[in-house]
Amino acid sequence: MYSEIVRSSEYIQQLLGFIRCEYGLDGASIVPAKRGFYGETWKLGTADSSYFIKTAYPSSHMRLYEGSFPVIEHLCRHGIDFISRIVKSLSGRLSTRFDGAVLGVFEWIDGENRQDEITKVQEYQMLAKVYKVPVIPDIAPREHFSTGSADAFFRLWASLPLDSPMRASIGQRRARIEHRAERLRIFAERCSGDASPLYITHGDAGGNFLVGDGKNYIVDWDTPILAPPERDAWFGIGWDWAIEAFRDALRQQGIDYTLRKERMAYYSYNMYFYYLNAFMEKYILTGATQGFEEFMDDWIEESFQYADRIN
Repeated sequence: MYSEIVRSSEYIQQLLGFIRCEYGLDGASIVPAKRGFYGETWKLGTADSSYFIKTAYPSSHMRLYEGSFPVIEHLCRHGIDFISRIVKSLSGRLSTRFDGAVLGVFEWIDGENRQDEITKVQEYQMLAKVYKVPVIPDIAPREHFSTGSADAFFRLWASLPLDSPMRASIGQRRARIEHRAERLRIFAERCSGDASPLYITHGDAGGNFLVGDGKNYIVDWDTPILAPPERDAWFGIGWDWAIEAFRDALRQQGIDYTLRKERMAYYSYNMYFYYLNAFMEKYILTGATQGFEEFMDDWIEESFQYADRIN
């Protein structure tokens, strides 16, 4: 979303100067990177290396993004080598502030997103290794099984002008959306009170699974939450092979846990509204609706063929 913003040459020079001053990296080139939705992303080239620069401007995302850096550092210290490594500032800070945004610098990973049955199995195996990393209290937000994502969506929807095309498009699907908000409420209540066991979870590992240089990576740890494994497993709710692969990955790491259907349902509905909010915020910021119709009527619907049958 934010990577689509066209920046002036003056802005780019200011960014290069900031990186040079704060990180000691003398950029010879900088170009927009493909990755990123909430973040504005760049590839910085120096004389001998490349780096990934990511800034987060929206206030709703800045706190989460800034809080993710200690989590990434914690994972790296415990041997997780398939994530983006942070480049610290000259003063030793994990992240900085530029132009009112939270800015992070990472080692560049040269890879492309790929999602198929083979990468899903590999993704689950990598996530299970992350779950073995000891959890430090308060290192990340904890799961509370709330309806906050749906509440936020209805606030955003109400804020749209009455003649907004997005408002009309959503209105055509109102019954479906309200049904899923009610389903979210039901499963939030059913799951509340006990979120154990808690692990460091990613939330969208499949969309950030990179294959490159003979190695696999899971990047974009912007929103880590201490949560049960279903936060990472929900996307496979409709595929028996995926659920079994996730269970196998847990067993291989000695994690004795059985995925719970009510939690899988909760995350299906919760992430539905999370994605909806992302499209809404993109529209409010840029007026763009690219991908919205496909999301609403295509790929996300397959998950609900199963989630809607869970009682």
